[in-house]
Amino acid sequence: MRERRSTGKEPVAVVGIGQTQHVSARHDVSIAGLVREAAVRALDEAQLTWQDIDAVVIGKAPDFFEGVMMPELYLADALGAVGKPMLRVHTAGSVGGSTALVAADLVAARVHTTVLALAFEKQSESNAMWGLSLPVPFQQPLLAGAGGFFAPHIRAYMRRTGAPDTVGALVAYKDRRNALRNPCAHLRDPGLTLEKVRAAPMLWDPIRYSETCPSSDGACAMVLTGRAGAARSPHPPAWVHGGAMRSEPTLFAGKDFVSPQAGKDCAADVYHQARITDPRRQIDVAEIYVPFSWYEPMWLENLGFAAEGEGWKLTESGVTELDGDLPVNPSGGVLSANPIGASGMIRFAEAALQVRGRAGEHQVDGARTALGHAYGGGSQFFAMWVVGAEEPEG
Repeated sequence: MRERRSTGKEPVAVVGIGQTQHVSARHDVSIAGLVREAAVRALDEAQLTWQDIDAVVIGKAPDFFEGVMMPELYLADALGAVGKPMLRVHTAGSVGGSTALVAADLVAARVHTTVLALAFEKQSESNAMWGLSLPVPFQQPLLAGAGGFFAPHIRAYMRRTGAPDTVGALVAYKDRRNALRNPCAHLRDPGLTLEKVRAAPMLWDPIRYSETCPSSDGACAMVLTGRAGAARSPHPPAWVHGGAMRSEPTLFAGKDFVSPQAGKDCAADVYHQARITDPRRQIDVAEIYVPFSWYEPMWLENLGFAAEGEGWKLTESGVTELDGDLPVNPSGGVLSANPIGASGMIRFAEAALQVRGRAGEHQVDGARTALGHAYGGGSQFFAMWVVGAEEPEG
């Protein structure tokens, strides 16, 4: 094996993870109470106190979701950030992942020793009409929200690959069954059957109601630290082997909406950092941002797990099942819980839980290397990390 040169960076480890239970509406807490709940759980798992946190990085989707402008200022006290550096991150739906990467970079650069990363959304207090009818010039008319925007891209994928129209239902059924093992998941229906998924009303052809993500209230927090902090951790840490962000415009001539170049570039960067040359064989589990079920096979190709046109075959053959060769979204994924601002961080946190062996009933046996993935906007923002059970080489 080729000797790896030292990067001079501090190794970064995840030593604490906390999530709220994700539900339609948390009427029992304010936004401040919601984020503090996740933060306290992360600190408790790491056996740290607020005094141990040097800085806070917070992320959420657009402010107009809840109508609170610059919420990081209002939330500083709830997160123990008074008198400490606090950064706000925003990259649309990928923001949770981007927030984790910014926190990791602060530790890697030795700017701070221990950082709390947190992302949230309280969609029950949102003006949800944004999802149905944004006015010109922000989107083309009559798209009827996110599903209307992405449905033509799914149809393009189906035409390009010859994928049968049953694949979306298989993904939704898999993820919702996985969610039954995850106490934090929003949608938990023990009576769900594949036939019920297939019989659900059509919202945006070919996307059925059962193949879409819910609207959730929830928050996720992680404690990131360096080598010394990891050595004091009461539980096995998850080591960050690589992280990357990429973006591209929402619309431009020649854009491939089925497999965006920014997604490919982001994956290539993070794989290079993590020394992954064959993701299909070297990654044990993937938490992929799939708000509409058809994006599982699409992202499997974009991320290099399958050749172009072959992603749907992995889904159809059971490869992505919890007991398959490449489990995808053992937590239930975005299809089972979607507090938008936190959804990307949940993917990153769930990947970290897997390599720490702390994912509970949805733990993948023998998981040592995992991918966390997030995307946002019109497939324009991407954030990814690879985490492992072992500290990365020099």
